[in-house]
Amino acid sequence: MDFSPSELILIRHGATAVPDRLAGHTDVGLSDTQPDALPSLVKTLAPIDQVIASPAQRCVQTAELIWGQGDWPQDARLWEQDFGAWENIPHAELPDIGDLDQDALARHRPPQGESFLDVCARVEPALKDAAAQAAKGRPLAIVAHAGVIRAALAMALGNPAHCLLFEVAPLSITRLRCLPDARFSIIATNWHPA
Repeated sequence: MDFSPSELILIRHGATAVPDRLAGHTDVGLSDTQPDALPSLVKTLAPIDQVIASPAQRCVQTAELIWGQGDWPQDARLWEQDFGAWENIPHAELPDIGDLDQDALARHRPPQGESFLDVCARVEPALKDAAAQAAKGRPLAIVAHAGVIRAALAMALGNPAHCLLFEVAPLSITRLRCLPDARFSIIATNWHPA
């Protein structure tokens, strides 16, 4: 696959060792078992030599699975949403927040946590910095979380609330073309190489 010179390639981390829980800022590692698509992903992403990762061990370990051991630059602004009191709770035990429309859901903040709008505000400067780096003519990969990838899509679409509707599977790729003035166009979302 050919990546364009000024492109951001966002990769969601692999399957975690504690599935079916709201990990957020809880620093969990990867599972010993990863999706069958991993070898194709490694082959597809091998030419990329600019990589930034969230400091979460699941993201750093994913970068190492794809590109091998390295001292990958990390950016703390790329952490997943902080779910506060809901961190590390099994999905089936999360409190019922009622029937919220998309805007209310984007504003909803778990106790002691962040809303999705908070995540977008935290992530946007990091993505602008990454876009400026990629705009110098070399694609850049970011290994991060579903919430970070949805925040990037929110920047492209200008509508954070509706970006919560995007699915972002483990080890999927979202491709954004960097445009002038820190804008993006969307090339692909939730994509897995064959």
